[in-house]
Amino acid sequence: MTDLAHLPTTRAAPADTPARRTLRFLLQPAALGLALALLVAGLLGNWFHRQASAELVADRQARISILEGSALADFVAIQVGANPEDQAPLQQALLDWVERSPGDDDIRVVRLGGARLLASTHPADRAGELPRRLTREEKWLFDLGQELRAAADTNASEGVFRKPQIEVSRPGEGRIRVTVPYLSDGQITGFVQHDRPLPAVSPLRAPLPLALLLVVPLAVLWLAALSLNRQGGVAAGAGKWILFLVAVGLFSIAWYLYSSRALEGLGTLADEGQSAVAEAYQELRSRVTDSDAAASGPENPWDVDVFQRPRGLLAADGSPNADAVRAAADSVQQPYTRAMWGNWVLGLAVIAFFALGVARRLRETISEYRYAYLYVTPAMVGMLILVFFPFAYGIALSFTGQTIFNTNQPLTDLFVGLQNYRDILGDFDVARHTADGWAINYQNFYWTLFITICWTVANVAIGVGLGMVLALVLNTPGLRFKAIYRVLLILPWAIPNYITALIWKALFHQQFGAINQGIQMFGGEPVAWFDGVFSSFITGLATNGWLSFPFMMVVILGGLQSISADMYEAATVEGATRRQQFWSITLPLLKPTLVPAVILSVVWTFNMFNVIYLVSGGEPAGANEILITKAYKIAFEEYRYAYSAAYSTVIFLILLVYGVFQTRMTRATEAVHT
Repeated sequence: MTDLAHLPTTRAAPADTPARRTLRFLLQPAALGLALALLVAGLLGNWFHRQASAELVADRQARISILEGSALADFVAIQVGANPEDQAPLQQALLDWVERSPGDDDIRVVRLGGARLLASTHPADRAGELPRRLTREEKWLFDLGQELRAAADTNASEGVFRKPQIEVSRPGEGRIRVTVPYLSDGQITGFVQHDRPLPAVSPLRAPLPLALLLVVPLAVLWLAALSLNRQGGVAAGAGKWILFLVAVGLFSIAWYLYSSRALEGLGTLADEGQSAVAEAYQELRSRVTDSDAAASGPENPWDVDVFQRPRGLLAADGSPNADAVRAAADSVQQPYTRAMWGNWVLGLAVIAFFALGVARRLRETISEYRYAYLYVTPAMVGMLILVFFPFAYGIALSFTGQTIFNTNQPLTDLFVGLQNYRDILGDFDVARHTADGWAINYQNFYWTLFITICWTVANVAIGVGLGMVLALVLNTPGLRFKAIYRVLLILPWAIPNYITALIWKALFHQQFGAINQGIQMFGGEPVAWFDGVFSSFITGLATNGWLSFPFMMVVILGGLQSISADMYEAATVEGATRRQQFWSITLPLLKPTLVPAVILSVVWTFNMFNVIYLVSGGEPAGANEILITKAYKIAFEEYRYAYSAAYSTVIFLILLVYGVFQTRMTRATEAVHT
């Protein structure tokens, strides 16, 4: 009999169930790309939607709180003006106000003169007699009032709204506190602080369920894939492109429906907020006794921002200003619209990445060279975070008008195009003729560029020249104590350059500097080094020359030691002089080493911030600023961040053009054929 145990066995193929067919479809490139695109766009869209709705809710809560705080400030000003000596009616008026409020409100009225608490509905304040002086624990109230008064004075004197004149904070969960100054005879004499519960607002739901957003487009794509499979005449490449286009169309339709529903919900929320503010204003008008005064202007005097600027959304009678309301709603919806367009572009990129086979090729490449990618990844991540992202952000910043006064606004709202570059490169007011002669505009970009070029050329010439001489000396055969000389000559480069810069600044001091002391020893007069354009330039040149020659010396010495001595012996036999050997052998063979070092030295010197900033400070009057120190002062002394970013971008472009031109002209990176 045949032993059945030794017969080969065959395993039956798994049944082609609907679950397996679904899994195979989801692993198709087009389906996988569409699913991931919908998932990423839906999650990001929901997050952006929550952020936008939260901003609308917070704006509504802040507007109503400022509205009531401003109404209270006017109300208190009326009460204090009517009874300047007797504050008892004010206390009772505040109690009546709280009784008509829907929540648990706390109100304080503080007069800055004498640091007195005039009235309060806070339980802890009502335990004693009112009015009274503020206690030591309540000093923060007095400081807050002085800060708001100083902010109003600063804004008025500068002519710009830079400091908030109303303080809005959230002292606890579910509460908001607003502090508004009140006026007497046109002057800020005190403030009203209103602490109230936050008005409840129903949160917005997601525009479309995420499951519905995923299932319907994938189902349609599945039907398209089944239809293609039944048509045997469709080539594989054509089928891939057809599924890609179908996936793009389905994603775009889903994105449009989602975005439309989202914007509609945000518009409804904005309208509800506007209605709530209008209702609050109408109710507040009934409380203020002098309601005619509240409606005496074309705009609502209470619906203001933290700088006490009228928003213009409500008229004095409480009716909405349709154009202003629409503009305010657009200011919230536009960032969300831009974010949704970004989601659409990101989704298309994800679909193309998978459906067109890019993901498959990338996976195969990473699998084949996985160890190389593993070694390079940490460096690339570091470069991405520390170099590429700040660089890209700086470029984007240069096309905006960002200053210290608008850093809270998104860059898209501050876009000015090429205006900063036009202001920098289009200003040719370098010098003008006056009654006293020619006057140079030391703040002009082209003057600063001229000084930077002079600074770079002079320093590189000194560094290369001195470094070449010292390297030739140290390369002399049989030179005694060569190792000691090398250590001593490398010391200026080994010491941190900011330490060296500070030492040289002290050496050039007019009264106590060692250089002027030496001049006086020989009967000369002390020199005010930093008062003249040329003498101040010399101080930086001496300092940087001292710092730069060791690097060039080391580079040139290494190149000299790589040149074979046989070439010099052969040249000597042929009767060549030392000068001929230097020009015909040394310099040509040093070129691959020397030119990249010179290019690097030019870039370093062009951006040598420490020496200029620490030694001369660009004196006198900024005449010796170089481009990098000028960009720094524009950013951190004038606080014109975008203009400084444009300045820095121009510096980068100048150095990029120089580096490419120098490398191509000298062909320093090419091999030397002897």
